[in-house]
Amino acid sequence: MSFLSFTYVIMFYAASLVLFIGLGRKIYQYAKTPAPLKIPTMPAPLTNTGVIMRMGREVVFFESLFKANKWTWIFGWLFHVSLVLVFLRHLRYVFPQDSIIGAVIGLELIQSFGKYASYTMVIGLLGLLGRRIFVDRVRYISSPSDYLMLLLIIGIAATGMLMVFVSHVDIMQLRAFVVGLFILQPVAVPTELLILIHLALVAILMFIFPISKLLHAPGVFFSPSRNQKDNSREQRHIADWAVPLDKTRGNK
Repeated sequence: MSFLSFTYVIMFYAASLVLFIGLGRKIYQYAKTPAPLKIPTMPAPLTNTGVIMRMGREVVFFESLFKANKWTWIFGWLFHVSLVLVFLRHLRYVFPQDSIIGAVIGLELIQSFGKYASYTMVIGLLGLLGRRIFVDRVRYISSPSDYLMLLLIIGIAATGMLMVFVSHVDIMQLRAFVVGLFILQPVAVPTELLILIHLALVAILMFIFPISKLLHAPGVFFSPSRNQKDNSREQRHIADWAVPLDKTRGNK
């Protein structure tokens, strides 16, 4: 194995460890963080079923963003839906289209949708980037990392599109490299420049994901303003860490 291939193999294994350990740690932290107050955003559901339905609308349709700003919703929803399609299309590098898993996921059907979803993905990203540049109140609260994150994902999408629509690369060798990483039998990485740039950008994204604002993806499920029901009149809300203190006061 060449030094280049060795470097990319080590880079992806390291990035995977950082991603999964870091993400798992943050999810554990979110789950253990107490919510001292009942603060569901009104109008709030009254039942657990209502909470599940509300969370589903938030995750799938970005309901609160739709109510807040239609232009941001259009670009944000367009990007996220396209991202899901593009990600599903990439599963062909791990699961053959004619396999059982490939059939269940519908990889053959997704290929065309995922291929052209890259266009709408970039349109959504450019819209979100333009929002941070041209909208005064958004530009005021934006940090350099916000711009760099968008540019990084645009770079990943752009290099992927170039490989599909402009300069075709050796897909079979790329698939062999990806599968080799999964089964812990790494092989040589393809040497085409676009593939190397694309893979390097993906690895960078994996490294910074657990310490970036992209943590809103799992974080939305732990947001008290979204996952609480409005039952403060029927049931007293006490944070876990306050229960012993409350019992002590009760004994007095």
